Amino acid sequence: MKQPKKTLRTDARALVESCAGWNSRLAARRITAFLDRELAGLGLTAAQLGLMAQIAALADDTLGALAQRSGLEQSTLSRNLRTLERERLIEITLVETDLRRRAVWLTETGARRLEAAIPVWRKAQDKLAHSLAPELVRELAVQSEAL
Repeated sequence: MKQPKKTLRTDARALVESCAGWNSRLAARRITAFLDRELAGLGLTAAQLGLMAQIAALADDTLGALAQRSGLEQSTLSRNLRTLERERLIEITLVETDLRRRAVWLTETGARRLEAAIPVWRKAQDKLAHSLAPELVRELAVQSEAL
């Protein structure tokens, strides 16, 4: 059987169809856009909600621990946290025992906002589960941790 002729177009199509990086980023953008629409009434984005949940869930409240847990570089994390800080949803301060380190936690307003967002997030997750298996998404995150 004759092989199809390789061209830049066919090679590029093969790349787009099979590249784990491209396809995972495309899926992440689509999921994020869906969640942003669902959360719009709360005045929070999916990224902001995720960071607030990470802050509430972490025992170690340092920015370094949050950056590691969220997979963000500290400069990117700091930029994302500034909006939450301006809205008085989080507080960032120096660690008294080591002035080179900073800690972050939810303010009372932030905790209330997160608490109010969780039921909306749950409904959005239920909607999302009809199109995308939650186990599949979690497995991708777990398997990619080795990278």
